[in-house]
Amino acid sequence: MRPGRALALSLVCALRLAPASAEPVDLPLPAGATATDSRVQDPGSALVAGGAWANGAVPGVPAEGRIAMGAWRVSTAETTLALMMPYRQALTRAGFTTMLDCATDLCGGFDFRYAIPVLAEPAMHVDLGDFRYLSARRDGAGGAEYVAVLVSRSNESGFVQILTAAPSARPEVATVPSSTIAPPVPPSVLTGPAATTQPAAPPPVEPAAPAGETPGDLAARLAADGRVALDDLAFTSGSAELSPGDYASLNALAAWLSRTPDAQVTLVGHTDAQGSLAANVALSKRRAESVRARLIAGDGGLSARISAEGAGYLAPRASNLTDEGRQKNRRVEVILTPTR
Repeated sequence: MRPGRALALSLVCALRLAPASAEPVDLPLPAGATATDSRVQDPGSALVAGGAWANGAVPGVPAEGRIAMGAWRVSTAETTLALMMPYRQALTRAGFTTMLDCATDLCGGFDFRYAIPVLAEPAMHVDLGDFRYLSARRDGAGGAEYVAVLVSRSNESGFVQILTAAPSARPEVATVPSSTIAPPVPPSVLTGPAATTQPAAPPPVEPAAPAGETPGDLAARLAADGRVALDDLAFTSGSAELSPGDYASLNALAAWLSRTPDAQVTLVGHTDAQGSLAANVALSKRRAESVRARLIAGDGGLSARISAEGAGYLAPRASNLTDEGRQKNRRVEVILTPTR
């Protein structure tokens, strides 16, 4: 048997729920699906979403027990709706009650995607403009069981992620042979933010620019490097709007522009590598435009001298393989541009 096929079959076993009081649930895989990653924790915990993003959090259940996650890539032209339909049907037949069934913006878009457990790229690709999520619960004699299915697409492939949670003591839940399990997953990958009773933790704040930075400091850095990262800026999670506040970097930039009437700059937004390029370019440009709007609001005469663009994840300054690196890559930079 081919290794990839063996991994796919072992994952199917891991994601099969078989309570003593009900029939096993065989969660279907699309034809030609290739297993890309797996994670198993026993005991573990994971957030199973029960509602769309609202009031800074995703309502849900912090399920505990044996947590299994698997991801598959599918060579298909099917829509995300077509990818999700077999899971709706299988879970209904098995007696599960739907907790949440939503698509993209109705789920909460960017905020929702980053609040739920998702295996890392490229194993599980999530297009922020096209994904669907389904969660369901079944109660049995041994306790509650949960299933969460996430589907999305790239230009060429479909992606399916399945998370199951069942009580650890249940012997009927099949185990994955150790040779097919990926290294132990950090708890944060499975747990996600706190459930309904706790507000979601704010995203990490990038290192702040020096509090005493002056227009001269900024001018010196622009002259030396041609660009300066405005690292003290803060955005609401998943939003393109610049959070209210007094930012030293913007004050210095505005003062320098006022003192240098011939200078022109471009604000360039950058993101990490999570999600599709198109969605990240759009988000990064909207954030740069938000910063431009704040500067122009303070001095309307700067309108013709400041432009805004978005680079998405195409210009990282750190590795996108770590949380710290992704945090550093999410930024807005000011670039000194030639006078028109």
